[in-house]
Amino acid sequence: MDELPPHLIHEILSRLNSSLDLARCQLASKTLAAASGEVRSITLLCSFDRYTKSRLPSTKHLTTPFKKIFTNLASRSSHVDSVSIGVERPLGGLSYDDVEDEADDLYLNDVGFVREWLPGVCGRLRSLEVSDFWIQSCWRRSEVLCLISSCCHNLHKLVLKNAWLSADGLNAMPTLTDLTLEFIRLDDEDLGKVNSCFPSLQILNLIGVGGLKEPKIHLLHLRECRWTVSNAPLSLTILAPNLIKLKLECIKPGSLFIDAPLLSDFHLSIEKACNLVVKDFRDLKTLHVESPYLCTLFGQFQHGRSIKNLTVDISKWAESAEMANFNLERLLVAFPNAQYLTLGPGSWLEAGTCFHTGGSEVSVVRTKEITAHLFVKDVEITLSLIFFVLERCAKLTDMALLIHRAVESSVASDLMSRCTARSARVRWRWGFWKEGMKDAWVSDGI
Repeated sequence: MDELPPHLIHEILSRLNSSLDLARCQLASKTLAAASGEVRSITLLCSFDRYTKSRLPSTKHLTTPFKKIFTNLASRSSHVDSVSIGVERPLGGLSYDDVEDEADDLYLNDVGFVREWLPGVCGRLRSLEVSDFWIQSCWRRSEVLCLISSCCHNLHKLVLKNAWLSADGLNAMPTLTDLTLEFIRLDDEDLGKVNSCFPSLQILNLIGVGGLKEPKIHLLHLRECRWTVSNAPLSLTILAPNLIKLKLECIKPGSLFIDAPLLSDFHLSIEKACNLVVKDFRDLKTLHVESPYLCTLFGQFQHGRSIKNLTVDISKWAESAEMANFNLERLLVAFPNAQYLTLGPGSWLEAGTCFHTGGSEVSVVRTKEITAHLFVKDVEITLSLIFFVLERCAKLTDMALLIHRAVESSVASDLMSRCTARSARVRWRWGFWKEGMKDAWVSDGI
């Protein structure tokens, strides 16, 4: 090993998937220990096996503390520009029902622990991710966000997971463009400081951020945002003049206000908003809506004619047909220029119910491709709805239909043959679907 050229040793060390292997290499060879200081990235995850061994009386004294391993790695790595430390997924999924743990050996957002290693690597650091052990971190409020902002002056990407954060004393980070907060407890005033101290954010992910009552995002340079709200806040506000892509999932906010005039791609999953206000989306091209109140939401999109790619489904919150009240004819009227239409299982089922009771006539639309997940409770009703679509969509060239796996094969075969016989101008594709399983295509067209 000592005879290998330095550049080859560096290449070998850079290809290691886990920095735990790097730590072992440092102990195995002085040459490797010296070369490891040139490594640009540290990635270290505590495994479930290591956690278990650290708790068993028979193996506890043989297990090197996880924090010690990481601190030693960081102290020997002077050229690091990317750091990722955390716990593996099985640990991240543990709850107090599974285990009681009041220790702090895996409390990774502990300011005292982070202060031991961060100052030594912060000069070159461009990317930082800390994924904490929720059982130890959720009841300890951490000021690690403030520590990071005080010394990481070149940071571009920051990911913090599974922690209760404070923004007291937060400093401005003008270089930060990408921020992810996942399963974080945060207060409204702390989110306000994020808006003001991270003015250059272009990508923002707030996933399962709890504790917010009237949260507001106001970022002038924001281009992409994913916001998954875990509670039911009084109001949600998004002010982002340069936002292009938004994925918003929320339960039942009292009000929802969105001002994003350049929005092009919008994914909205919502139970109900008592007061929903969306400013003009004149550039909106892709819309994905999941809600038990689809038709009510459609009325909020005054510029539905700009949408080319449309996906709709009745969400898991829908408890009855009366609640859903989805009508395919109204959908075609609201979005006449949607060239690509996808109907989820819930929306197709409800569309069949409403269609069977009759509906108003609609004009010919411009849809070219339709994908639908079918429940076939009555093959005649299903065929009537499919034929209705063929009649109204004169420009339709592709029809992709996925049949639920619970449907008998003879029924599915009958449906396929009668559809293909009805229209030769359409390229038919067939497949099967089931909850929790990947869609399976069996035909690429006839």
